[in-house]
Amino acid sequence: MAQQITVVDAFTDRRYAGNQAAVCVLAAPTTEGWMQAVAAEMNLSETAFVVPRGDGDHDLRWFTPTVEVDLCGHATLAAAHVLGGTARFHTRSGPLTCSPGPNGTIELDLPARPVNPVGDGASWAPALGLAADRIVAASQGGDWVLVEVATADDVRAVVPDRAAILARGGYVLVASHPGDEGDDSACRYFAPRAGIDEDPVTGSAHCVIGPWLAGRTGRSTFTGRQLSARGGVIGMRVAGDRVTVSGHAVTVLEGSLHDDPPTAPA
Repeated sequence: MAQQITVVDAFTDRRYAGNQAAVCVLAAPTTEGWMQAVAAEMNLSETAFVVPRGDGDHDLRWFTPTVEVDLCGHATLAAAHVLGGTARFHTRSGPLTCSPGPNGTIELDLPARPVNPVGDGASWAPALGLAADRIVAASQGGDWVLVEVATADDVRAVVPDRAAILARGGYVLVASHPGDEGDDSACRYFAPRAGIDEDPVTGSAHCVIGPWLAGRTGRSTFTGRQLSARGGVIGMRVAGDRVTVSGHAVTVLEGSLHDDPPTAPA
């Protein structure tokens, strides 16, 4: 029987905006090779693969066109949307709970990703196509590098140098506080090491931005806007080592793959 697949626009309440994710709800575990091949075929920033468990929860894995990743917020939101808005996923980042939020949103309980200052960030100017005086600071935690710029207009003005970003690790999150339009932050995210030159809207990036905002404001709830060409809006609520990320999702396409997923080795 052909495998069903759904394409969802996440972190938006209208089609053809936000971030696209493909979602496959599988009957049983399949092979990594098949999942990676499907993700490459879909050529979206992430494809999510969901497998029901005997306890009523689901296993969830995420693949870019080139690699499997540890956490993807927008594809988790998309998977929860396909399952009806309520889900508990078991992932490489631990259990993730999704539940309906206000005004038709879905809330995702995700791990916080705090970052710490590592300098003034001016050395990032050539990789981002900005003047050094537009960069305020840089922070890092694990693979996450956050470069703070002065204004939301500076976020928009970034012209990324792909080779230069790859030479510095292959990932960079550029953000300002405040954003504009009344938002607490504006950001863009570049991840060429994962095969994504620019991610349209990144839920996991807001697991970095939420604690960053909380540390400087003393508040716990925020709204962020990602200023990619597609754009999207993300709610954040910080509580200890967790961040509740929220947003809308809309189905764009439903179809089927014309093969059966192979059965994973026992």
